[in-house]
Amino acid sequence: MKKLLLILLCVFSNYTFSHTINYDKVVLRHWTLVKEHQFVDGSFYMLKNGNVYIEEANDKIVHFPISSFSKEDQTFATKKDQWVKNLNNDFVAKNTTSQAEIQSTWNKKLWIIALFIVLLGVSVFAHTDKEKIKYLIPIISVGGLMVLYGFAKKTTTTDPAFVNSAFAPFKSTVSTSYDATYFYVNSKGVPNHTMMVGIASGGWQQQVPIPQCYLSSFINKSGNQNAWSIPLNPVIAATPVPVNKDHFGIGAIAIAANGVAIFNLYTTSGQDSYATGQLDNFGGHCGKGDDYHYHTAPLHLISSGQTTANLPIAFGLDGFAVYGSLEPDGSAMANLDANHGHNGTNGVYHYHGTQNSNGSNPLMIVNMVGEVTEDANKQLIPQPQASPLRGGNLTPLAGALITSCVPNTNNNGYNLAYSLNGVPGYATNFSWNGTTYTFDYVTPTGTTTTNYKGFSQCTVPNLTVSDFTISDKNISIYPNPADDILNVKLNFGISEGDVQSISIYGIKGELISKIVHYKPTIDIKKLPSGVYFVKIQFPNYLITKKVLVN
Repeated sequence: MKKLLLILLCVFSNYTFSHTINYDKVVLRHWTLVKEHQFVDGSFYMLKNGNVYIEEANDKIVHFPISSFSKEDQTFATKKDQWVKNLNNDFVAKNTTSQAEIQSTWNKKLWIIALFIVLLGVSVFAHTDKEKIKYLIPIISVGGLMVLYGFAKKTTTTDPAFVNSAFAPFKSTVSTSYDATYFYVNSKGVPNHTMMVGIASGGWQQQVPIPQCYLSSFINKSGNQNAWSIPLNPVIAATPVPVNKDHFGIGAIAIAANGVAIFNLYTTSGQDSYATGQLDNFGGHCGKGDDYHYHTAPLHLISSGQTTANLPIAFGLDGFAVYGSLEPDGSAMANLDANHGHNGTNGVYHYHGTQNSNGSNPLMIVNMVGEVTEDANKQLIPQPQASPLRGGNLTPLAGALITSCVPNTNNNGYNLAYSLNGVPGYATNFSWNGTTYTFDYVTPTGTTTTNYKGFSQCTVPNLTVSDFTISDKNISIYPNPADDILNVKLNFGISEGDVQSISIYGIKGELISKIVHYKPTIDIKKLPSGVYFVKIQFPNYLITKKVLVN
């Protein structure tokens, strides 16, 4: 009987860890900066001189005036300060998390699990002599803790500035904004590379790339804002939903950094869009709404130099980043799981876009790791809608081979030329004027013109760095540990003029040195070995980073 109980405990504990994803990141407190419209996730570190110090992941510390937080956060910080008064102020809260925070992450099933543990414990004590009980207590305790941890809610909060860093290289055609729930991407869905050329003969379904209004300010037919929405608080799904013929057959699963939607590899009819020759040289084509989109990973954004390997090339609509074939730090890509991704060194999950060894079929999201909602039409929601003009009844044109697709001379449309069964002289040329779209269907024997009523073309507002709060991800300090020199690098468009001062503090909070304005290198030869804090002051923000000096 006793052996059976122990076997049941081991089996049940193992069951709790049978998730597809092992997500080890602890859920930290979600702090709200009201006036700055910013969110910070981390453990309470200390309250000193009216400032709340918060330790983020990877031991990074930031601090803000307590008055800048929400009332709830102010109350929380004050209560925590009372608790830490008699403890070491340097490292006391490094690993502390309140019971309320822990319990908020647990699934309702924990109550059932807890009851099971209690009953198991009672049964063991009833059937075991006192001498053996002392050996079983630690086993049962550890098993119980493993069970509870296995059902902890696996979630994270994404820094909007980090998401913005992926889209910043394309700020001339993409704009962004965010609220407490979503990061919004505004674009017209049209890339700056050649479209439609490379689609195999017979693979073109007579659709053309009409710029869309994927904007928060544009209200679609469903009455919703029409921007792309990336969850800022993604939650790991208990069972990732596969991206295949049976799921997400309509609409996008991700948004590329250049503002172009990325669809499932499989089309609405269940065909492999790549294998059947329906995609152009960049892995895209136009849908039934004359909307251009990709069906494969946009690795060309890196190879063409439009972005860098350390930035995401896309974001899944479940909230997780998609990188290229390297890790964000430039190292070789680690082994991928069944979902085509893994946890990064920061504990946060991300996908990778890869290409087969023969250069074919750039893959990315195989299963949606984050929780998503799929509507009755097998479309991931929320997401914006294209605005069709010509209906969705166009069919593949057998023998057609697109030879060019270029903007017209007035920059208010495109001229798409193709041959038919080897005969040149065919084209579909279109332009817009207000809400009127004019299509010229050209053949070697003549031209047919048709006008369609549609939407007025919109303008995407340019993105400026000042629209976003500076994050510690905007600052790189290296090497760490350091010996003689510290390098301070400003990333993602932050200018040297934004830096008011750079200060170094000792572990006891004493000021060691202060540099007015920005300096790319700091001489630390005279500093004794130990832990220091580098504080970089901006007009309305302070970044603190911990540095180890050898």
